[in-house]
Amino acid sequence: MIPRIVATPIAPLALPERHRAPRAVAPEVVGAVLPGPGRERLADGAVLAVTTGQQPGLFTGPLYTIYKALSAIALARRLERAWGRPVVPVFWVAGDDHDFAEANHAWVLDTDGEPTEIRLRERPTDAPLIPLARETGGQEIGPAVERLRAATPDTEFKTAVLGWLEAAYRPEATLADACADALQALLGSRGLAVLRAHDPGLKRAAAPWVLRGLSTTLPDGLTPVMVDAALGRDRLRAEGGGTEFVTRRSGERFTRAMLESIAREQPERLSANVLLRPVVEAALLPTVAYVGGPAELGYLPQASALYDVLGVERQSPVPRWSGVLVEARVDKLMARHGLGLQDLNGRPGDLEARLVRETLPSETAARFADLRKALEDQYARLGEAVTRLDPTLERPIQSSKHSALAGAQEIEKKLLASLKRENETLVRQVTRARAAVFPRGEPQERVLTVASFLVRYGQELVAALEQEVARWADPS
Repeated sequence: MIPRIVATPIAPLALPERHRAPRAVAPEVVGAVLPGPGRERLADGAVLAVTTGQQPGLFTGPLYTIYKALSAIALARRLERAWGRPVVPVFWVAGDDHDFAEANHAWVLDTDGEPTEIRLRERPTDAPLIPLARETGGQEIGPAVERLRAATPDTEFKTAVLGWLEAAYRPEATLADACADALQALLGSRGLAVLRAHDPGLKRAAAPWVLRGLSTTLPDGLTPVMVDAALGRDRLRAEGGGTEFVTRRSGERFTRAMLESIAREQPERLSANVLLRPVVEAALLPTVAYVGGPAELGYLPQASALYDVLGVERQSPVPRWSGVLVEARVDKLMARHGLGLQDLNGRPGDLEARLVRETLPSETAARFADLRKALEDQYARLGEAVTRLDPTLERPIQSSKHSALAGAQEIEKKLLASLKRENETLVRQVTRARAAVFPRGEPQERVLTVASFLVRYGQELVAALEQEVARWADPS
């Protein structure tokens, strides 16, 4: 049985207005999309697009990557029905991104229900920040798949899931290409157009738009344009009235003519920063909506000036679907003890202590409560009587009261510790439930990878998620 799917909305769904005419997508942009139904629809005349995107990640990264893609699919379908125009969901795989520390690992629940990290390798601190489109899986990718195999339970779905990932994440494949291939294999048949932002043709098409970003200085004193330089991908700062540009980290100098030459001859060296990227995306695609998470919805308004500078029409920001997969074992525990999801989102040990305390016989719990109240009352009376005779004794009385209360608390603490030992199964169940819903103290969707659940539940889970996200996009 697949997990119960619980929606956890980021914000109310706000549909975009119909404010843009469909148009044809340039062949070099279409060429950056992996073959499939989505690419065919993008190439088939005038269309609109709902876009989303994410930097590449090991084994497709956290669950929210899949939720973004399913949100774009569902929203595109709703708008297409409402407007009577072809609307294509596009996933922008941001291969320009250089954050290897975010892309080099994945988390799964192991056979014991514990979060387990699978990590490729570390990038040396002094290594150039090369884009993930040039960072291959390398010799570590095979052992990473084997760690996934060893960590997860044996099920009827496991062979297919491992085969899916092995086909995409190969030693010679870059992390960007591997992630794109895995997304295409998982969701391409549902109409998702998986676009490789690092594709040479798309880089050539994007370069003139990126160059326009050189005319803007952001509040941090830098332009939104990045260039591959001696230390890897580096932000540019304008000098000399915009005739020269200096990289932030390496201090290399480029004239505007030099950057224009790079745009013509080596466009793969130029890229947009996080603010300029959605603007370039809207310039290349007839985008009516961008589906994003909380962070993106927070920074997209900061890009307003860039749309004006580039002369690009803004797409509407739409909060993606967000949710939690609640497995049967977690559901049963929650039902048995009357818990909600937020009860599991606390400091480790607190909920366990609370539930164990509830196993105290009511008479014993009442005696502790009576003892605390009696100590408070008696010390209050004693303090009132004594301080009338000698006010200097107020502090010693308070100190004595605190010691007495601490002694009672220590007895209760030792009793609870004894009960914890007797209720080891309950404590272990709560710990595992917390790890499944809030692994490492973070929302499930920001940590665990979809492979962790596909191994357990197979493609039926993807279909169920698709239906749930469709209800989010069109609750009617």
